[in-house]
Amino acid sequence: MKRVRRHRLLIVTAAAALFAAASGPISPVSAQTFSSSYTSTAEKDCRTVGKPRAPDGSTTQVCPGKSGLVVLVSEDDLRQTVSVGSNRAAAAKEPAAETSFAPFNSTAPTVEWRAVDGRPFAIIQRWLIADNNDLDKSGTPTSKPMLAVTRLPPGPVCHVAYIDGQANRNANELARQAADEFARDFKCGKDEVKVVGEKGAAVSLAKR
Repeated sequence: MKRVRRHRLLIVTAAAALFAAASGPISPVSAQTFSSSYTSTAEKDCRTVGKPRAPDGSTTQVCPGKSGLVVLVSEDDLRQTVSVGSNRAAAAKEPAAETSFAPFNSTAPTVEWRAVDGRPFAIIQRWLIADNNDLDKSGTPTSKPMLAVTRLPPGPVCHVAYIDGQANRNANELARQAADEFARDFKCGKDEVKVVGEKGAAVSLAKR
């Protein structure tokens, strides 16, 4: 009888050890808390730097962001760039400040800040890319929606991922997933910007 009990005890102990090894300690990554918050780049919420330059009406605006960062929105010849930094000068030096698209484009005024444990590490913003091959009744190019994920300091600020807004019904979720998975380890100038989800017209235009 004692031998049977001892045998059962060994089995239970071994099973417990296997479960502990399989489950392991809780990963720090799984314990992180991801969140989103929002700011505006609407003209009324930003400060215009200098006067618009004629004849193309080029403008530069500095908009309040999160955690002491500012968003720099520049427009030249109906094309925009968006960058982030501790101040206007820092944002202007980032790779994102030099990244635009060949077709005419603009950005929506809402910036989503993706953070982990309260610290922002990426922004997500909707872009509208003009499609010269798809004209409306008045002959004006239609705009194709795309979400761009941009990594934040520490380290350079640059585009990380593009998500087509028409080809993907869950574009917002895909953008957040891309930010959470890729932004912090993305190497600006070395890694290629990722296309996440189905590739539609907007992403094709942006990648030209």
